[in-house]
Formats: sequence, C-alpha cells, structure tokens
Amino acid sequence: MSGESGQPQAGPSHAGLDWPTLQRDRAGVPGGVIRRAGAQGPRSWIQKVLEQITGSPRQWVTPSEVVPVTVLAVQRYLLEDEPRDTVPKPPLYCYDVTISDGVYQEKCYLDPSLNSLVYQNILKVGIEMKISRVSCLYNEKRLGQGILCIDNVHCGETLDAISLETPFRNRAHEEKPERPLRGGKSHYLALWNNEDPYGDIWLTDKQPEEYNFNNIKIISLSHLEMTWANRRNFPALLVRILHKSKLRYYGKPDKKMIEPYQTFLEVADSSGTVSVIMWNALCPEWYKSLRVGLVLLLQDYSVKKSYPFRMQPLPVDPQIKLISTMEICLNLRDPPTNIIIIPEKQVKPEWRLPKLNHRFITRSELDDMPENHICDVIGMLAFVGRVQRSKKKENREDFWSYRWIHIADGTSEQPFIVELFSTSQPEIFENIYPMTYFVCTQLKVVRNDTQVPKLLYLTTTNESRVFITEGHRGQPYTYDTKVKNFIQWIKTKTDSGEMKNTVIGGYYPYPPVPETFSKYSNSVKVESLLTAISEVRKEIEDLQYREQKRIAIQGIITVIKYIPHSCATESASASETLRNANQPSTSQAAREESQIQERDGKWHQDDRPMSSQCFQSTSTSLSPSKKRRILQGPYAKPVAVPQPEFFSQTKGNKPGMSSIFQRQESTSASILGKARKTISDRWESQMWREKSFGLIDHLHYSHVYPESIPRKFILEHRKFLTQQYNSQPAKYIPPEGRPPKLDDFTSARSLGHFEVTILGLNHEIAIDVAFLPMYCPEDVRTSQIDTLLTCMNYSCVYPPEVTVSDRFPGPRALAGDIIKAATELDRVHIIGILDICNLGNNKVEVYLQKIYSPENTS
Repeated sequence: MSGESGQPQAGPSHAGLDWPTLQRDRAGVPGGVIRRAGAQGPRSWIQKVLEQITGSPRQWVTPSEVVPVTVLAVQRYLLEDEPRDTVPKPPLYCYDVTISDGVYQEKCYLDPSLNSLVYQNILKVGIEMKISRVSCLYNEKRLGQGILCIDNVHCGETLDAISLETPFRNRAHEEKPERPLRGGKSHYLALWNNEDPYGDIWLTDKQPEEYNFNNIKIISLSHLEMTWANRRNFPALLVRILHKSKLRYYGKPDKKMIEPYQTFLEVADSSGTVSVIMWNALCPEWYKSLRVGLVLLLQDYSVKKSYPFRMQPLPVDPQIKLISTMEICLNLRDPPTNIIIIPEKQVKPEWRLPKLNHRFITRSELDDMPENHICDVIGMLAFVGRVQRSKKKENREDFWSYRWIHIADGTSEQPFIVELFSTSQPEIFENIYPMTYFVCTQLKVVRNDTQVPKLLYLTTTNESRVFITEGHRGQPYTYDTKVKNFIQWIKTKTDSGEMKNTVIGGYYPYPPVPETFSKYSNSVKVESLLTAISEVRKEIEDLQYREQKRIAIQGIITVIKYIPHSCATESASASETLRNANQPSTSQAAREESQIQERDGKWHQDDRPMSSQCFQSTSTSLSPSKKRRILQGPYAKPVAVPQPEFFSQTKGNKPGMSSIFQRQESTSASILGKARKTISDRWESQMWREKSFGLIDHLHYSHVYPESIPRKFILEHRKFLTQQYNSQPAKYIPPEGRPPKLDDFTSARSLGHFEVTILGLNHEIAIDVAFLPMYCPEDVRTSQIDTLLTCMNYSCVYPPEVTVSDRFPGPRALAGDIIKAATELDRVHIIGILDICNLGNNKVEVYLQKIYSPENTS
C-alpha cells in the first residue's frame, strides 16, 4: 500500500511487541520482548526493522534495507467492528502472515488493502517476499504492546525448500492454542471456507465412558414433546446419533461471539427422532469426537420451539416418529450441558434404541432413482477433480469448497458422478485420491431427463458424511449387503485396468450445458443472462482463487488455431520420466521436434494408439441417418445414439451450422490408411483481417495451464498429486525429498486444444478462449470425428487404453477437419457459453463450453 491512506486504526488484542523492554531485556522472556541473535550469528532483518520503527517519529517506515523473507503461514479470521463503527460493515476477514528471515519468525498483520493478494493466491506459503513498508499497531488497553503490520510487499517465486527451524522472536506467538493478532476472536478460520474446523481449538479426544444409570431419571422424546412447555427442569435423554450436519459458522463483525459455530445432530430413541443443536464453544470441544451411531446421555439441556423453515432429514426407520415441534439445545452455559458418550457394550436391548439403516444404491439402480432421492453409495474412486470454490452470495467473501469425483462400483459401465462439497471433514476431503475405497452418505439425486445431454449426478447434502479406506473399520455399514457385494467385486479387480486407469485433477466441464439457449436460460440463476464482451474483463478480475464461473456472451468466431498435445507426454510413462528426471530423455527430444514442426506450420497425424472416454451422451434431434456410435462411461462399450444437431437449417440458401461441421465421407475416406498427413493448423476469417488492427481491447485467456490437464494417477506419488489439486494450505508443508513436476505425469487427454478468438458484435473487443475437443471413437477400426460443435455435447474425463490400427485417425486429423469446416463461420453471429477459471497467482483460463445460434435459441 502506497501513501498513508487506509491505515488500520484498531489495536491488537494479543501479545505483540513489548516496546518498553526493547532495550533493557534482549535475552528474551515470555510476553513479546525482543530476542537478539548471538553475537556470532547472522543479524535478524526483522529485528532491525523493529528497531528502526521504534526510533521513527512516525508509525510507519520504509526499511532501510529490503531483503527477501519467506512466508510460512497465511491465517484468516473475522475482525469484529470497533466501538467507533456506527454502521455495520459486511464480514471483514483479516490475515496474519508468519514470515522468516532465516534468524527469527514473526507473525505480522496484513493490511486489508493487500487482502486481494491472498484472494488471488499470490501471497501464499512457500514463496519469497520483499516487504517495502511496515507500520506498528498498538494495543491501547495493554501497556506498551504492538504488532508489526505489513503495508507494502512484492511477492516472488515459490522456493524449493524452506527451513522451519528458526524460532519465533516473540514467544507469545508460540503459545497454544494459536490466537489471532487482532480482535477478540479466540481462533483462526480455515483459509478458504468457513465449514472446515481449523486449528488446535478443535478437540478429538472425547472417549466413551462407563456410566452408572442407577440414580438417573430418563425421559423419552415423545414424552418430552408433550410436556416440555410446562417443565422447568428436564430429565436426561438417552439417544443415538442418526445424522450429523456439517458446521455452520455464523460470525459477523457486529456480534461479540468468540466461537460462533452451530451444528445439528438428528438423534432418536424408541419413541421418536428430534433435532439437537450444538452451539458455540461446545462445537470445538465436541464436534470432531461425535460420529453417527454413537449413543449419548444428554443432561442439563434446553428445549425450544423448532425453527419452522428447516427441513429435517428423513428418519432412518420410517416407523420412527419425526418430532418437528421442538428442538434440543446444547450450550456451554445457560445451562451448561453435560454430554456423555455411552460405550456400545453398555447399550441394553431393552432400551430399544434404533439401529442405523443405510440407503445404499448401486450405479445400475441410479438410473431409476427419482429427483431429490436421498441415498448412500460405496465404490472405488476412479477420478478425483481439483478443489474448486463458488460464492455463497454475490458481493460477499464467503465461499463453498467442492470437487467433482467419479465412483465405480462394478454394477454399471457408468460411474457415479458426485459433486462433493466440503462436509467439515478436511482430513478426508483434502486426502482423497483415485483407487481409494469411498463411502458417502446422504447424497441427493440431481437429474433432468429433458435436457440433452441428460443430466444425472449426485450432490452432497447438509448431513452427508464421507469415509475412505482407513476409516471403514468399525462402521455399521460394513454389514450391509451391497457393501459386501462391492468388497467381493473389488477383490477380483486388484490387477485389472479399472484399478490402474484412474485420473486426478484437471479442468472438469460439468454439469453439461443444455442443448438449447432457452433451456440454458432456465438453468442459471443470474441477474443478467448475457454478459457484454466489454464486461468480461471485470468478470475475470472479480474471480478469486479456484473460483469458477459460467457466463454467456455474443460474438463472431474469427480465428481457430489448433494446439497439439505434446507427443512426449503421451508416449513416455510417468514413472520412467520420474526415474530419469536428471537425464536427457527422448521425451525432450520429441518435444523439441514437435516445436520445430510447429514453426514449420505443419502438423503430422499422430500414429500412436488413440484413446478417450466419454459419458453422459445423448442427442438433440433424432435422425436415423445421423446415428453414430460413441463410448459412454469409464468401462464403456460402444452404444448407438443419434448425432446432435446444434443448429437447424437457416433461412435462405445459407446452410445450417450442423451441416457446416458435419464431417463428409469423402474427407473421412481420404485420411483412412494414411500414417502421415500434413494439414493446416490455423484458420482466420476475412473479417478478422479487416478488424483486428482497430480493436480497443484484446483479451488473451486461451492458455491451458498444466494444472488444468487431467493426469493419469500413480499411487506411489499420491501425496504430491493430492497436494497439487487441493487448495493452497494455510501453513507451509515441507516436501518429502525432491518433488517431481506436474508435467512429468502423463496426461489423460491426448487431443490437444484449440485457441478460438471471438470478436464482439461491435467489432471493438475480442477475446481468445480455449476449446477442448472430445474424441468419441465409433470402434477400433473406423471413427467419425467430433467437430467443434458436435463434441460440445459430451464430457470426457479419462480414457481406457485401446488398441487401434494405422487406419485410426489421430487428433491432428480432427484439427484439420474442424479448421476446414471453419471457413463457413465467417460473419456468423453466435452465443458462446464460457467457463472462467481462476487458478490463482495471476493464472486465469477461459473455456468455450458451448455455441448457440441466436436464430435458433428455443
């Protein structure tokens, strides 16, 4: 931050710099005093800056020497309103940044004007950073204490390795539990969402304990429902947990709650099931210890009338009464609740506590499940997408974290497609990877059979819980018949292709875009359906780290350029590349040869085996003459479906767009049997030649970054790959040994991509976007090639290995067909559906997901 505007005014509430002792006590004692390095050791830059600022008449200084420091932690918290704030502000999240100069560590407050560096994941752990201006914030309620504030920085590159051995200069920063530097909050939040428990205030050590029931009175839930309004004291409840919700954080700047959390438990006895709300400080104490299936003895609780608009989950047993007129409240005070976990071995049959009844379905049964049906699934993870974020509300700082996954259970050629939101289980959500045995409960069916392609996937609910390989032991569902059937199936697949052909990460274009613009209009909830191309830059700049947004623009396609995928990445195995990381390899030579060919403007047809994977494919218009064969699902056999027609015949003699892009038989015959073919890799319209020099703005977002390419999963490198596709951590994690590079891992996609330039209707602004073609082979001998428009109706994620002959056309033949057909695109107005993805650190991608004709939007 330059200048003196926008300086934070409030004082810190926790120990910082103990200024009066700065000169008289250099040895270092608790309470925030300065500690000086030994006379023979290196001089601390942090200490020199502190001495400079204490000797300055101003509250800020420009360090006399700017040297690089490393970032060890970036931690977030909510700062409540100061007493002088009369108008409530929206939630303001602050950040404490822990830095190291090689001698000391120091926790500093980040000026809010620099928060955008965190939003964009530019300021992150593991980087080198130069601080060019610092200031001091004093705590006026404590004698002589202040904190160091970062006002201006330059963020550098990520370092290969960082030492964590340096001590904190301020011993107060080492105290447990960790406390934010400012405000009255007692804890930090997770860095990227509010649902995940984060930090050392969240306890996990609550254990079952034997209890003597001789002198205790217990009331049933049904009896309590009838009498609670006339009672002042409530007898104990003996219940089993049937459901547990994710955490809800309701902190606001104008509320003085120290730990503003809430979670719901659905509990039951033999007479009914009711909602239990756990409030505030009880959540950090109990949330991670309570799990579905435990038996609880609840004492000193309160009862209130239930909230009318909350939907309770369905009871596990339809015979159990659903009590919706009251809620049980558990709090640390008013009154202080007593919670006891009863060991399962002490549970008596005469208590008649309900058993857990799961609703497991198989993938073969999913096709018949209705919309909004609640179910549980078990399977093997075949695909794990990267963590993404979506805003809870526009113009707010709160986000959901989610990722897409595929689960295979052996009952269908199709996987379960699951939209997995964070379930307040970060220890699982951040550590799932392909080939893991995975259970997810309380999933909701999302489907739309009238849309093309048909929409069918599962999404998590507020009560969803996830379990992975290490957490299945002792779970009640292990006795379920469908779980046992899956275990038997997986035992037969240990060495099969299904186990090995798994994929992690990359850009995932789902849900698919409907086949008509009117259906797309009905499926989105936005204030303005169309975005002017002049507003696209602001849409991009407003996105935060890992946020993905879909918009619609109007324009004219003027340039299409094919960017082939590196032959080296496809042909060399990842393990071979990793073993020979320090040696010149054939992959490097192949890449150089590919670059030479690109400079020559010639691309040769790839004669390697071609593979792809398609699912969720259907048609728009049924025409017997347009039927073709495509692959569906992770273990698919070819099935017949109609070829989609994206545009109907337009008025006059101008052909419809579907016919423009339909691959001609003569073209197909001309390439069959040829191992090499030279084609053009670029097309541009006459309009582009006329208008490109007069543009007022040209946005370039067609680059596909390595993290957007799905990779074939290698179990031996699961930790590295998992970290690459998780969100940036709040604290630095040292790498194990010398980590590989993402490009060393084989891509699961071999088609390359296209750079498409869309010119605005007013011919003033253009944008370059990426288009990822999908290849759906008819069989292993012949194929029809998906064109620019046709393949937008399919979503492909990962390929099975197939063996093909030299008659199989490669991706460059696909490029040739599309570019030849593009000659008819000149001056045609289209509506383009774009996916904008912010990868952080100034890396943004824009993908062309679908094209509509304004003449046929119904």
